[in-house]
Amino acid sequence: MNKHELIATLAKRTPRASKAQLVTVVDAIFSREGIIAGELRRGGSVQISGFGVFETRKRKERAGRNPRTGKEIRIKASTAPVFRPGKGLKDAVNNKKR
Repeated sequence: MNKHELIATLAKRTPRASKAQLVTVVDAIFSREGIIAGELRRGGSVQISGFGVFETRKRKERAGRNPRTGKEIRIKASTAPVFRPGKGLKDAVNNKKR
């Protein structure tokens, strides 16, 4: 499912909201300048009960290889966004009932 399909599905489930309103909501949550990205940039996390947690993890500098040449390279330290699914989401994906 892409962003367009997500908005179309939301529109079917929320008939009172216009597609334009839903685009605004989806962008406010998921865009680069959105709520989740902003919180992660500040070093926080976003926990949605029954769904999961968006958080960041620090990666140390490490050695890697250039796949074309095989030459060893240094990969700089970075901060990576990660998602940990919650029990509710795991159960839904595995068709378990509560």
